[in-house]
Amino acid sequence: MLALVKTIRETIANWWSDFTLQTKLLAVATLVVSLFMSGLTFWAVNTIQQDARMNDTRFGRDLGLLLAANVTPLIADHNLTEVAQFSQRFYSSTSSVRYMLYADETGKIFFGIPFWDAEVKNSLTIKRRIQLPEDYASDSDKPMVRQHMTPDGSVTDVFVPLIADKKYLGVLAIGINPNQTAVISTNFTRDVTIAVFITIWVMVILAGVINALTITKPIKELLVGVKQIATGNFKQRIDLPLGGELGELILSFNDMAERLESYEEQNIEELTAEKAKLETLVSTIADGAVLIDNNMQVILVNPTAKRIFSWENDEVVGCNVLHHLPPTVQMEISRTLYEMAAGECESAEFRIALNQPTQRTIRILLTTVLDLQRESVKGIAITVQDITREVELNEAKSQFISNVSHELRTPLFNIKSFIETLHDYGEDLSIEERQEFLQTVNHETDRLTRLVNDVLDLSKLESGRNYNFDGVDLGQAIEQTLRTYQLNAKDKGIELIQDVTSPLPSVLGNYDLLLQVLANLVGNALKFTQAGGKVAIRAYQLDPKPNNSHKQSPQVRVEIADTGIGIASEDQQAIFDRFFRVENRVHTLEGTGLGLSIVRNIMERHHSKIHLVSEVGIGTTFWFDLTVFE
Repeated sequence: MLALVKTIRETIANWWSDFTLQTKLLAVATLVVSLFMSGLTFWAVNTIQQDARMNDTRFGRDLGLLLAANVTPLIADHNLTEVAQFSQRFYSSTSSVRYMLYADETGKIFFGIPFWDAEVKNSLTIKRRIQLPEDYASDSDKPMVRQHMTPDGSVTDVFVPLIADKKYLGVLAIGINPNQTAVISTNFTRDVTIAVFITIWVMVILAGVINALTITKPIKELLVGVKQIATGNFKQRIDLPLGGELGELILSFNDMAERLESYEEQNIEELTAEKAKLETLVSTIADGAVLIDNNMQVILVNPTAKRIFSWENDEVVGCNVLHHLPPTVQMEISRTLYEMAAGECESAEFRIALNQPTQRTIRILLTTVLDLQRESVKGIAITVQDITREVELNEAKSQFISNVSHELRTPLFNIKSFIETLHDYGEDLSIEERQEFLQTVNHETDRLTRLVNDVLDLSKLESGRNYNFDGVDLGQAIEQTLRTYQLNAKDKGIELIQDVTSPLPSVLGNYDLLLQVLANLVGNALKFTQAGGKVAIRAYQLDPKPNNSHKQSPQVRVEIADTGIGIASEDQQAIFDRFFRVENRVHTLEGTGLGLSIVRNIMERHHSKIHLVSEVGIGTTFWFDLTVFE
């Protein structure tokens, strides 16, 4: 069976391919017209029939109600003679009624017109005992209407309940003949439509024959010309003296051939220029970009991708990209590249950690390059993003959350433990023990306060909040800072040294922010300086450096130096980053890792930078410059 179907399909395909273009166009046009006219005929006849059925239904319902209203009182009085006379007169006066039947409440027919007619006797709906429809409701005051087909057309059956004083007396069944006007209109519409259909068919055939005679030669010439153009022969021209649309088509073809011939002479230079523009654009993209074809051959690569994959000294264009990718990248994306080249996948994303040539994390985005019709894959675009910084920030945030959680958990646990002890055993403790417990609670509360304040301060600085800048007496800020930390330094056995040039000019800044900078730097110096060490604060005005381009504003330099443990060189680059803690490396006192990040943000608000010089075991010096207020 399948072989037979395949043979028939191949036969029809071969038969259709033997036809010329004009014959196919004619056949398609004729088929379209035929389908359109057939649909129009069906719609017209169906519309008329539906209208006729609706009118017959309305007429039958109204007629049934009219007859029922006249005969119901007579049937209620058992005056069947008057019922028969009235029905006979009504039946004789109209041709619309085919039959009239009266049945009692049990369905037994007690009178019918024309009861003696052979057609009525043979009808399915006329019996000695009337067969009512299943959905007939005897207790309804509305007639039921249905239609059935007979050799003479559609007959409308109307069943009207006979109800007097809310008592069901029986049913009146009336048969209504179809509306002759509607039948004639339907037949006329069908005949006219068939005539119009035949006329259009003949016109289409004649037009097809004429067009076949006039279009065949120009189309063949155009076909030959298009084939020549496709092979690259742009000198092809068509010389036929035709007018109308075919003439315009031939003129357009000749104009296209001339333009293509002209473009052929210019396109090499233009394509080279466009390629240079594309390469320039791709080379300026911050992300790495690699374009490969379906065979994994590299078509284009920008400097960023070369730097990430260390291809600066390799010629990868024209080579298989998988042979030059790092092993980890090759292992991750090879299968997906082949799937995308086969059209099984449109895009993909990978996150890969590289160890060579440098340790970094990259995000690779793969996207298929489709043709203009978006049907076939022409290549694959590989976008490479260096997300090392993003990963480091996420890790730093995670570390910060861990640190803050730890810093919060410890003091909260201590506060809760000591308070519970005081609450439960306060009367059993000595005054000294109570004081010790309260001091511990106070100390832990201070730790919480410092942590919360550092987080809030950094959030304010990074939120873009505006601060008022005015003349600041830097000497006063230094003295206030020294007073704050004097007792702390004395307890630790550290000498605080103040070296401020007098008179020191006012600087442009915010007093509270500068006080916070000094407090953070001095506090860190005391934290990481052992007993017997020194912490010094120096402030002096810098000598203006000569500058040929513009006059440089005078500045004041502030230095905070200590003789503490120092900062390793590998930590000095990250010391001002958020969440970075030197004590994680040296295992010392608690901290949030936010202090120096706050200092850096404040200095940026003052259009300055914080610098440091440090050597492990010798000490650290931080300094920054502030513009003199004029």
